[in-house]
Amino acid sequence: MTVALPPALAEVVSDFKEVDGHDKLKLLRRHYVGGAIECEIDKLGRLLLPSELREWGALERGVLWVGVGKRIELWDPARFRAENAVDINKPDSFAEMKARMTELGL
Repeated sequence: MTVALPPALAEVVSDFKEVDGHDKLKLLRRHYVGGAIECEIDKLGRLLLPSELREWGALERGVLWVGVGKRIELWDPARFRAENAVDINKPDSFAEMKARMTELGL
């Protein structure tokens, strides 16, 4: 799950305007931008996530915050470890990631 402040989200929306004609990227735009929900911060500075977001992200008691550029990702700690268990030093894994980043224009 990604957390973005309004200016960062506006930048993402602007970037996605360039994806017309790319079906996979249009699906990503629909998922990422269409699923955006404004969340409140309580008086103690805690981010209040609606139950549907907590369920979707499989977030229970412990939540890991991961800074990714101008955004923050929220992860269940066990799921984060599993997702990041890929060994980037393996030629196949690195080649796949490099190809995907190139495909996305990164």
